[in-house]
Amino acid sequence: MKLLNGQRSLLYTKRKKKVCFFMYDVIIIGGGPSGLMASIAAAMNGQKVLLIEKGKKLGKKLVISGGGRCNVTNRLPLEEIVKNIPGNGRFLYSPFSVFNNDDIINFFEGLGVPLKEEDHGRMFPVSDRAQDVAEAMFNEMDRLNVTVMLQSPVKKLLMDDERITGVRLETGEEFTAIAVVVAVGGKAVPQTGSTGDGYPWAERAGHTVTELYPTEVPVLSKEPFIQSRELQGLALRGAAVSVLKKNGKPIITHEMDMLFTHFGISGPAVLRCSQYVVKELKKNGGMPVTMRINSLPHLNAESAFQELHAMMKAEPKKSVKNVWRSVTQERWLLFLMERADIDPQAIGAELPAEKVRALAREITGFEMVVHGTQSIEKAFVTGGGVSIKEIEPKTMASRKKAGLYFCGEILDIHGYTGGYNITSALVTGNVAGRSAAAFSKEV
Repeated sequence: MKLLNGQRSLLYTKRKKKVCFFMYDVIIIGGGPSGLMASIAAAMNGQKVLLIEKGKKLGKKLVISGGGRCNVTNRLPLEEIVKNIPGNGRFLYSPFSVFNNDDIINFFEGLGVPLKEEDHGRMFPVSDRAQDVAEAMFNEMDRLNVTVMLQSPVKKLLMDDERITGVRLETGEEFTAIAVVVAVGGKAVPQTGSTGDGYPWAERAGHTVTELYPTEVPVLSKEPFIQSRELQGLALRGAAVSVLKKNGKPIITHEMDMLFTHFGISGPAVLRCSQYVVKELKKNGGMPVTMRINSLPHLNAESAFQELHAMMKAEPKKSVKNVWRSVTQERWLLFLMERADIDPQAIGAELPAEKVRALAREITGFEMVVHGTQSIEKAFVTGGGVSIKEIEPKTMASRKKAGLYFCGEILDIHGYTGGYNITSALVTGNVAGRSAAAFSKEV
């Protein structure tokens, strides 16, 4: 992996006139997971590859992924992976026929990074170190003689009416290439360098960029109990969280952990629901959206009533607070008992059945109004992007401009957390890189 940063003076004559530095077969823009994979795939096919990254380091998003452990992929069958990529996951059937999640596992283990499987098919390095994954990719790039330029923001793609011809940096330097792969990410997690740079380039090349929106993002609420921070820090384990239509029917339900915060709600179940909140808000003109929380998802209101009632009858002389303390978290139980107008110190023998029914309804169907989500910059994943209708799925090639390829989060593809987004990035990156290399050989 050769670094060019110290050689820029060669680009200029004494009169500061711009000249070309090198002709490359393939240029990759972006040093995230998809860009790194694309550079390796292109170089493995014997092409002269340049990777350009605007930041000081490669792989910033890779190193922080999975809480610093790097969930490199998911071992579930393809059908299950597609289900967990609600944003155009079906597009991945074709790229998966070229390079799939099993290939990702073999790729990293072949680079000396043994992987282990955890819950729901998630694959992590045995070392639990994302840095090991990144270093393995860097070493492979070095072995394949990929040239890298850091701190080199790209200003524009160079093109004529028919094809891509190279890139121009913010400094004015130009690099020519037969093929260019755009792997600059979306707008989520901007501290890693994903600030939406690639969207104007795509549009200039004739591509449609669909509306961008946050996904996998915390949800905001102005409910009084949120504003008073009454439940801040309370985590509910394995709750069923739903986003409701105006008619009260659920659009989506996810059964996972959730968390109450000082601004609203968060946690895995809420993050997965967030994109549906965004879409419902847009659909109803920005009016607040209702979400429902069932903290006992194995029960409905009637079965929960029967269980609560039976517990109360079994210990009629105890306070209901103590009788029901095993049902759910104490803070949550006390909060819901207040909403059901139940005195925690009340004796079971004296408590009317209708109040127990009210509590059962709250436990299994607590509803709250939400008003939006945090910004796309605070999201884990970008929704929207370069339209997949304009991308050839088996090659990741642009249908608008010859020699142009897209991969990773800049595309209008997004999934849930759990190894699905990085799988999409690595798969599309590999296919884009190898396809760009094949194209450059043919020209």
